[in-house]
Amino acid sequence: MTTIAFATPFPSLDFPCWPSAAQNQRPPPPRSASVAPVSAPQNDAELLERVASGDPSAYRELVERHVRGVHAFVYRMLGSRAEAEEVCQESFLRLWKQADTFVAHAKPSTWLYRVAHNLAVDRLRRRREASHPAGIEEVPTSDRPSTHLYEKQVAEAVERALATLPERQRAAISLVHYQGLSNAEAADVLGVKVRALESLLARGRRDLREKLAEFKAREGSDV
Repeated sequence: MTTIAFATPFPSLDFPCWPSAAQNQRPPPPRSASVAPVSAPQNDAELLERVASGDPSAYRELVERHVRGVHAFVYRMLGSRAEAEEVCQESFLRLWKQADTFVAHAKPSTWLYRVAHNLAVDRLRRRREASHPAGIEEVPTSDRPSTHLYEKQVAEAVERALATLPERQRAAISLVHYQGLSNAEAADVLGVKVRALESLLARGRRDLREKLAEFKAREGSDV
């Protein structure tokens, strides 16, 4: 697979999101179509239209905008950096190949999270069937918002507690509280009504509080 060399590299995400010739099954745009340089920033929907016409620079821009968020979401779902990179790569490759069939009523970012979520759930299902789920990797210090000891302890405890939640609660909390999606957008990603999403969030927050209390009692931390 060909790895694209972005002008702005991703320090923690050294994996390919660029389709190889074999993976790019869409024909190039007509010879008469030209891609004019874009001076002003475009929104995701406008970029997606250019991707659908085969514009690689628009695809590059969408990857740069969303790769970190999608990767962080999948990592919290799977607890494995290697698997998160694979799912993230597959999600963006699907964006490239399926841009011309995109459902217009959803935001491109919501579509990406939905694809990533479905791929992550498939992997979790295969883990359960294989009866040997992968362990949760330690979150690197560079991925945490602070290097102060107390905040590191809080972040580690929250990540551990989050990893023990049922997958739909974990996905709901990750989408809303970590990735900044609205309740409506998160509900769209998970394929549920907003009221059901709110119920998942309420149960997830309650379970998180209980599990953090357990961690505090067991480990004697100040979390």
